[in-house]
Amino acid sequence: MAHEFYIAKRMKLSTNAAKQGSPSLQVALVGIVLAIVIMILSIVIVTGFKGEIVGKIYNLDAQLAVTNAVLGIDENYSTVNGREVIGAMQDNPNFMQRVASASLIADQPVVLKTENDFMGIRYRGIDSGYDFTYLDKALIEGAIPNVSDTAISNEIIISSYVANRLQLHAGDKVPAYFIDNTLKVRNLQIAGVFSTDLEAFDHAYVLGNIRLVQQINGWNDDTGSLVAVNMKKNDALDNDAYDLYTLLAAATVQHEGATLYAVSTTQQRNSAYFAWLNMLDMNVVIILALMIVVAAFTLISAMLMIVLERIRFIGMFKAMGATNGSIRRIFIYLTGKLIIKALVLGNIIGIGLALLQQHFHIIKLDPSTYYMSYVPIHISIPALLLLNAGIVVVSYLTLLGASHIISTIKPTATMRFE
Repeated sequence: MAHEFYIAKRMKLSTNAAKQGSPSLQVALVGIVLAIVIMILSIVIVTGFKGEIVGKIYNLDAQLAVTNAVLGIDENYSTVNGREVIGAMQDNPNFMQRVASASLIADQPVVLKTENDFMGIRYRGIDSGYDFTYLDKALIEGAIPNVSDTAISNEIIISSYVANRLQLHAGDKVPAYFIDNTLKVRNLQIAGVFSTDLEAFDHAYVLGNIRLVQQINGWNDDTGSLVAVNMKKNDALDNDAYDLYTLLAAATVQHEGATLYAVSTTQQRNSAYFAWLNMLDMNVVIILALMIVVAAFTLISAMLMIVLERIRFIGMFKAMGATNGSIRRIFIYLTGKLIIKALVLGNIIGIGLALLQQHFHIIKLDPSTYYMSYVPIHISIPALLLLNAGIVVVSYLTLLGASHIISTIKPTATMRFE
């Protein structure tokens, strides 16, 4: 193969004297480059989109939610005992090693009323174990309220959607009507305003100290609506949920009168989101398949152009005793120059466009539809390497099949070819 590679290396892609080569080959190059750019952008955009949405869901909703097993059966609020749940986890060091955070949460319906408008929403009471990392980054005004103090605090944070609807800002006060057996009114202080662009969260909750809900409902310090448990790794939440349920069931058996608990994962509670995200994978597969077909047909056309331009060369080599296989390899190597050039240009353009979007957020989105304000990008080096390797393999197989045309060319006919 050394002499075949040497011959191909010395040959130019086109016999055209102009430096740019024949127009047909230039069109083929542009077509392959565009296919590669589209494949790269499809991968980095979809992986970025999925990563952004999944990250929001995992950060804003409990990865594991421990609730009362009779939730919704009785007329009263079905509550959980935070000390029981967290104590059962702490009794199992192996499980606790996988836990990132655990917090007691108390939800209560509330109506926020201003002079000009009102809005029904849920007050989410949280304790000091709540992970504010994501919401801290999502703040657009004010600050995170202090929920670590055992004293009752009336500070809350609200979403930009609620703030715009009720014309509220950080530092404002708003009367809140808590819905219980009796109507209870509290004046809440707006500590901060956040925006996550996730409608299911921004339109549903305001967040404040759990002590306020516990006081209104007459609950003790260990009582809440659920216990939110976040794991250090979220790739096996179903197994984690089963392990936690087993721990709580064992604790219920050991302690007579203990509450019977249920454990659900964020995928179960947000199944619509995850089903939608899984559909994006199929879209990427379809796009990649279409682009591969386009690139393959473009490569076949390019090889035919190269072969037709050198048909007398093929006849001469055959007359000198060269085998079809040897000549085919020469033309595969020669067309390989086009593939390498296309790969280099395609990666430079595709990754360059991705980096521009990643750093400058040039292309914007409607947050109410896409749950984010710009097209997200996630550049995965292993994924791009795998894509490029796949392109090389498919290109080689395509050229291997297309090069069979050389075996049909007869030396006697090529000597008369003009």
